[in-house]
Order: sequence, then structure tokens, then C-alpha cells
Amino acid sequence: MFIDTHAHLDFPELQSHLEAVLQNAALAKVTYINTIGIDAATNQNAVRIAEKYDNVYASVGWHPHDAARADSNLENHIRELAKHPKVVAIGEIGLDYFRDLSPRDIQRDIFARMLKLANELDLPVIIHCRDAYQDLFKILRENLTEKSRGGFHCFSGGIAELREVLEMGFLVSYTGNITYKNSILIPTVKATPIDKTMLETDCPFMTPHPHRGKRNEPAYVPLIASKLAEVKELTIDDIARVTSYNAYKLFGIGTSPERSITYQIRNSLYIALTSRCTNKCSFCRRYTEPFVKGHNIGMSRSEEPSAGEIMTAVGDPSTYEEIVFCGYGEPTLRLETMLEVSKRLKDSGVKRIRLNTNGQSDLIHRRDIVPDLVGLIDTVSISLNESTADKYQNIVNSNFGSEAFNALIEFAKRCVTSLPEVIFTVVSYPGVDLEGCRAIADRVGAKFRIREYNEVG
Repeated sequence: MFIDTHAHLDFPELQSHLEAVLQNAALAKVTYINTIGIDAATNQNAVRIAEKYDNVYASVGWHPHDAARADSNLENHIRELAKHPKVVAIGEIGLDYFRDLSPRDIQRDIFARMLKLANELDLPVIIHCRDAYQDLFKILRENLTEKSRGGFHCFSGGIAELREVLEMGFLVSYTGNITYKNSILIPTVKATPIDKTMLETDCPFMTPHPHRGKRNEPAYVPLIASKLAEVKELTIDDIARVTSYNAYKLFGIGTSPERSITYQIRNSLYIALTSRCTNKCSFCRRYTEPFVKGHNIGMSRSEEPSAGEIMTAVGDPSTYEEIVFCGYGEPTLRLETMLEVSKRLKDSGVKRIRLNTNGQSDLIHRRDIVPDLVGLIDTVSISLNESTADKYQNIVNSNFGSEAFNALIEFAKRCVTSLPEVIFTVVSYPGVDLEGCRAIADRVGAKFRIREYNEVG
């Protein structure tokens, strides 16, 4: 399922054969479309189209190109249309210094007015920005509230601009121009956390390769998703799932994913045994948003699955490159279930099973569990996360206090001598001593991998 978060379905290129356009979208698995208004007439058109089609939603705003045509009734016009239940955002709004079709001072005034109105209506905003980031960020920051949220459509900024956008809690969406040969946007796309990314066509403009030069339409969203999957080293299914969930969170379009026991990312199948953990890591979203790449893996203790339920959820394990015990909780808290599932998987022919752990199993069970893992677990990935006991505790807040770090190191040493592969991972959280952690991995004899902060899964 894909969501086109930014289309102009009322433009003549699409409106004249809209039924066919929507049928094409459905065939391409583009399930929902957000059609965008840019002035009085197109705002009304957007609402009218959304009212007619169940899978179309509308956003109403005032484009910077048309800022000079706005009057004192602008807020009333938008406010009235925004009462419609299918209006999901205020947009598109923003600044455009590239074409300068309206005086810049008027653009800035209209943008600020629209931000204030969005705050009043508690709606997200859809922002257009070309060659105006400095002024736009200033106005946006002046109007930020705790409830402010939104997305930068057809994002064309660099990595510095991306950082500011993310710092303010906004998302970005990418369109067909990322598919063009030698696109200068690729480094920015690569740096964008997938959990902060949405898809759009901006149709009838920005047609993706190989249809560049022809009319764009929502059915081409999968072409953009394919390029994003290539850059992010994910599957198209991963991109569809995550970007659709992001659109759901921001606009309320679509549905929230149901809770999963197992979840696929790339060609690996992950098993969520529990949401309980002996750590309360500073960067962990376990309590606030227990989603990974669009999968809902949060659970209460009473919802923890049995070995039989897990095996049913796994289905045919031969279709995956590896099976991974992970989730937001610590898998070794459910050691017996994990071992039983591992044995059943090995008996069915699974070649590679990985355990992602905080390395505190010795303290959890008050014994050495490494012998239990031999022959069942092929790779142990241990979250190291800092280079000294004090620094480690400051970040992970382990229930075991100062004992946790040394126990983790000793666990890793025994794993290195008994298991085929051991990896220390470190989240690139601000201030973490990455090189100090790398040195520990070298001393222990483990491999070393850095996990990007804000990129889960």
C-alpha cells in the first residue's frame, strides 16, 4: 500500500480524465491520495474531489506564488473549508524566492498567517520552500507550538536544511526528481531517517524516470518508492509500509498497523518476544512509539506470545535469509521460549538465527547462559552503546546499575569463544565515544557496527 501525500488532482491535466487516473492509482496499489489546494478555487476543488472519492483526502492553503492575491478574508476562507472531515492539513503554504511571483514581504506575511491558523485549527501544515530556507525557518520557529507539525513537500534542501527540519519535528517528502540521473538530492535522501520520510508525486508535475517529460500521476508513486528503497537499502515493501505509517501519523490517512509478533525488514524475519527490558535507554522509543519500520511491536506482558504462537506467525522460515530475536524488549528475559523456538527453527532447517541483546543475561538469570545458545544461535549482536561503565549507565539506565557494563563485557567474551559470530553495536547518539567502543570490540574479538541514531531497524 502506498500513499501519495501531495497531488493536484483538480489541475486540467488530471481533472479531464480523473476516473482513469484513480483507477491507475488503484492498480499501482496507491491506496490513498492527498489532493492539495493552492488558492481559493483549487481549495474548493480539492474538497469537492475528496468528498466524492473515499480514498482521496484534501488539504487547503495558499501558495506563495499567489500571496499577492490573498485578502483579509483568507483565514475565514480556509477556516470554513477546514471544517470538512476530509480536510487533513493546511497547505500548501510557504515561501518561493526562486520564481518570486509575489513580493517577498507579502509571501512572508501570508506564510505566518497560515501557520497561526494551522495552530488554531490544530492541523498539520504542508510547506513549499524554494531558495528561501533562512527566512522560512525563522518564521516557522517564531510560530512553533507544542502541537505544531507538518511536512516539507518536494524537499529540495541539503543536509544542513534537513537537520533543521528534523530538529523542529517535521517530516519531508520526496517526489519524482530523486529518480533523475545524477540527482543532487541523493545524499540528502540517504541522510533522511526513513521514519521521517513520505512519498508524493506532486502531479501533474515532477514526473519520475522513465516517464519524465510526460504528465505525472499518482500511479507513479511506486517508481519513487523504488528509488528510495535503492538508496536506503530496503525493500519496496519496507518503503511502502513505513511511509504509509508516517502519512497516517501526520495526516490521519489510512489505518494504524495492528500489533505484530513477527515482522519482516529487508529479507530478515524478526521475532518480538517481549516489550520488557532491564534498560531504559535514552534513545529508545519503547514507551512512546513502539514501532519499527512501520511495524507495531509493542505488547503488554499478558500479550507475550507462546512458542506455538510464534511458530504459527513465522510460517515458512525458508523464505528468509535469517531469523532474528529482537523487538523493543530484551529477548533473554524469555529465555526458555527463545530456546524452544530456536530449536524448532533449527529442526526445520533454518541456517542462521541471530540474537539482539543488551548482554545482561548473566545478571537476569544469575548464571552463564552461553552454553544454552550453542548450536541454536549463530550470531549474537550486543548493544554496547558506551565505552565505560559510568557512561554506559548514564545512557541505558540499567536496572542492574554499575554491574551491567562489566557483565555485558564478560558475556561478550564467552560468546566470542563459543559462538560463530559476535557483534558489538553502538547507536550514534550525540556524545557517544564511538572510537572507545570500537577499541573494546577489538580487545574482546567482536565485530563492530554503528547504528544510526533515529534510524531504527
